[in-house]
Order: sequence, then structure tokens, then C-alpha cells
Amino acid sequence: MAPQPLRGLVPSLLWSLSLFLSLPGPVWLQPSPAPHSSPRVEPHPCHTCRALVDSFNKGLERTIRDNFGGGNTAWEEEKLSKYKDSETRLVEVLEGVCSKSDFECHRLLELSEELVETWWFHRQQEAPDLSQWLCSDSLKLCCPSGTFGPSCLPCPGGTERPCGGYGQCEGEGTRGGSGHCDCQVGYGGEACGQCGLGYFEAERNSSHLVCSACFGPCARCTGPEESHCLQCKKGWALHHLKCVDIDECGTEQATCGADQFCVNTEGSYECRDCAKACLGCMGAGPGRCKKCSCGYQQVGSKCLDVDECETVVCPGENEQCENTEGSYRCVCAEGYRQEEGVCMKEKIPEPAGIFAEMTEDELVVLQQMFFGVIICALATLAAKGDLVFTAIFIGAVAAMTGYWLSERSDRVLEGFIKGR
Repeated sequence: MAPQPLRGLVPSLLWSLSLFLSLPGPVWLQPSPAPHSSPRVEPHPCHTCRALVDSFNKGLERTIRDNFGGGNTAWEEEKLSKYKDSETRLVEVLEGVCSKSDFECHRLLELSEELVETWWFHRQQEAPDLSQWLCSDSLKLCCPSGTFGPSCLPCPGGTERPCGGYGQCEGEGTRGGSGHCDCQVGYGGEACGQCGLGYFEAERNSSHLVCSACFGPCARCTGPEESHCLQCKKGWALHHLKCVDIDECGTEQATCGADQFCVNTEGSYECRDCAKACLGCMGAGPGRCKKCSCGYQQVGSKCLDVDECETVVCPGENEQCENTEGSYRCVCAEGYRQEEGVCMKEKIPEPAGIFAEMTEDELVVLQQMFFGVIICALATLAAKGDLVFTAIFIGAVAAMTGYWLSERSDRVLEGFIKGR
């Protein structure tokens, strides 16, 4: 008895599937661009279908591995025969065939789930290749290898070796693309069967072609040597089978600006700026000027800077002329600085005393130390019994005590310490 189709597995999709199969080719799966956003590059529906089949096949391997192995072999074989093509196994595989974030896979699975069920229950024996049956024969999203486009036409070079094996056929294996061959470096032609620009045939037979690079400036050549050139690249001229550099600067091919000069390079040329002293030039430096710029004068073969300060008198009071390259400027003379457009004499700060930056508290301590040292010195002399020094000591103590208590003594001593 044939297995029954899945119950509850998208029966409502029958109508959708009939509508789906009636639509032309790959338009089925082309998404509409999201509003107000840049269109994103979508995978070709054929690639989505093949990825879905690959995931389905991995699910088949996983379900067998997870459910059987390591037990009673006879029992497993009996159970496996029932489980192998069962509805239970199909459900387990389909549940994990698309990742949660793969929108294209989910959309394709939704549209093709009935077909997958048909293949699972009725077509596996006659069509064991699910990718061929689903993606190519049923949905018509893919083409056989070596073909492209809606009608699966052969790629240039044939289906066995598309693009001669030296390039990629655009759209190969899908129902899209132009079939144009994107050749590898060094190869060209419709089916990549020729050597490209700057390469020559180093080896060729009925199935094999080796292209090697020509000598640098050669566009076409018969071999790798400098004398094997047949055609030159742009900027070079053929002379006795050799490519000689064209001096664009000596012809009308070079186009540089009025304040630039031409420098020839291999196969091309460069435009470089004239020196600042030049008003048009024929080369680098102030000795290749056509005319001198304003502020420069011809001295011998060079345009040199004019010292305007030899003749210019700055109009402002206390100003002097300062020469610059190609010009001059008026600045304040030494000892003056500009204030509101006028050169004013700079104020020289008065020299500060040695203790000018001391705080008031530090000054008080220093005063006490100063008086203490004097009194101690006089006391030492008086202690020797000398009446003269004793009288001086007593008088000094009395005078200093009175002076100490006066405000004037503080101001005088502070001025003395700070140098005022």
C-alpha cells in the first residue's frame, strides 16, 4: 500500500502551487524592492533552490545518524526500513531545512512543499536526484551544468568545457544570465579561446592553451622578448619590432595648464606646477620661467625675488619694512608692538626684588628671623662684658621693640626685602 500524503502539511497550498506553476520562469521568485531603501542583491532562485536541497540532504543524514546506530542491528534494520521513507522522517527534515533568518529559503519551501512531498512519497525511485527533479524539471529554476538562460542554451565553448575552461559563463546552471564569458587574466575571445591583450600563445593543442605575458609595452607579440612586438600599447610606437616611448611633451598630445610644465614618463606624461617666481614656464625652478611673476625680476637667466624694502617706506609711525618672497609687509619696529593698528612702545617691567613673589605670611616670618639674628649677635657681644657693646645692645633692643610695634616698620622692612 502506497504511503499516504502528509496530513495537515499545507493542504491549502494546492491552489497557490497551481498559480505558482502558471507564472513564467524566474519571475516567480523575484522580490519587490523594499520601499524607501536601497535594493539589496538577492540570490538567484536557482541558487536558493540548490541550497535548500543541500540542506534537505544533510537533514536526511542527520535523522538516520541520530535515530540509529550502536544497538541491535537486526532490530535497527527492521525499524529503519519503516522509518526511511516515513512521514515522520520527512517532517523532521523539513523542520530544520531553513534557518530562521533565511527568508528566501522559507519562501521557496512554502511554494514547493507539496512538490517535495510528491517526490518523497512517489518519485524517489525514478528520480533519485532531488535537485534535478525539483529545481530543474519541476520549478524550472536551474539549468544543467554548462548551459544558461530560460531555454538552457549551451555556454560558449560547449557544455563540456564552458568558456574553454579559462573563464566563467555568466548565468551557467541557472535560467538567467547572458552566457557571456568572463575570461581569466591573459585570455580573451568569445569563448576565452584566444590570448588577451599583452599576452601571446606559449602553448596550444586541441584542448589546451597557455598564454604568457608579452614584454612590458607590447600589446601583441610573438614571444616574451623586447624585439617580439607586433603592436604597442598606448603611449608607445612600434619601431623595428620594438616599442619606443612617445615623448608627448615634444608633440601636441600633451595638454598642460598655463602655469604648468610637461614631464615625459614611460607611456604617458605628467603636468607639474611652475615655480612661484614664474608666470608660465618651460621646466622646474626659477631659471625656466617664460616671464617673471609680480614681485620678481629677471636677473641673468633666473627670476629672483625683488627686495621692495630698498625703495618702500612704511607710512606708519614706528613701522619698518620686512621683505617676503615676491612681496613685503610693514611691521612694528623693535621695542614696539601693534595695538589697535598703531605701533606703541612696549612697557619694560620694573625689576622685582629677590623676595617679590613671597606671600605676606612668609614676609612676617622672614622679618622675625631678621630681627632675631641681629639681637642674638648683639647679645653675644654684650655677654663678653664690653660696656660699649652692652649699651649698644640695650639701645638696639629698645629701638627695635618700638620700631617693631609700629606700622611704618613693617612697610619699610617689606620695601627693603622686596627691593623697593
